[in-house]
Amino acid sequence: MGIADVRAESTGRLLRTYWMPRYWSAWCLWLWLRASALVSIDTALWVHRRIGRGLYRVARKQRRVVLRNLELCFPELSSVAVRALAKRHFEALAASFAECAIAWFAPDERLDGRFEIVGLEHLEAALERRKGVILYTGHFTTLEICGRPLKHITPQFACLFSRRSNALLEEIQRQGRMRIAHESIRSDDVRAMLRSLKRNAVVWYAPDQVYRRGQLVPFFHELAMTNVATSRLARLSGAAVIPFRYRRLDGQGRYELQFHAPLEDFPTDDAIRDTRRLVECLEEFIRACPEQYQWAHRRFRARPPELPDLYRTDPARRRPVSTASAV
Repeated sequence: MGIADVRAESTGRLLRTYWMPRYWSAWCLWLWLRASALVSIDTALWVHRRIGRGLYRVARKQRRVVLRNLELCFPELSSVAVRALAKRHFEALAASFAECAIAWFAPDERLDGRFEIVGLEHLEAALERRKGVILYTGHFTTLEICGRPLKHITPQFACLFSRRSNALLEEIQRQGRMRIAHESIRSDDVRAMLRSLKRNAVVWYAPDQVYRRGQLVPFFHELAMTNVATSRLARLSGAAVIPFRYRRLDGQGRYELQFHAPLEDFPTDDAIRDTRRLVECLEEFIRACPEQYQWAHRRFRARPPELPDLYRTDPARRRPVSTASAV
């Protein structure tokens, strides 16, 4: 059975399982991704960046969250600079749908020459230890497409996927991630991650989004509930932890993947101190391409009630965001 036959069978199975009206919006997204994968990556990015400019104007709720996150994390920027950065972020956010489409559905030859890989020797040396590698990184808009080459340069690459409220979206994501990885693991399945690391796999790990059962750790200039599991995973598995930066280099669909040297003296007995060190690495990555980080996520929610709600519209607690001037 050829690849086309396998894909057709998979699509048929999805249609038979998820045919009810509550899944129709997810099917529309799936169709859009498939259509976007049919054109060149440069054309797809051009179209989606313009969609992003429109989204900045109409997606008021998401725009407010993005503006608030940016002013919290970059207090040195003026209001004008914050709005300009937010506009660039919405372009990058929309472009991520084009990149997701290419990563999940386009043939390998469409991506030839698109990736610049730096520091591969660090990854290769870490794999020689035979204890696995944790690629520590964050949620950037280029996540899907920058995962694509890892399947070809690693003997065993595992990526994670999160639970979705829409079962069809979760299945589409799972199948898409299988295109870019040898193994796809639920983000809450710690045992599966440890099994993969035991097989000397490279596990893409991005624990930077809000984690209600985590610990308060500074993220840029504010305390945020943070997942401290990277330190514990490294301790349990003996895996090397390699900070991993990935980004779009320009507007024409070229990307850089950079593997840093494995962290020395890591982990320690203090998981919170280890996590502070990791978050500092992530902040450096974000400053290198701030428009490409996932700012639409409410990173500072779920904090203890004694701390102020940083997303409240309260001029006594925060610098106000003028959505009118933002448009």
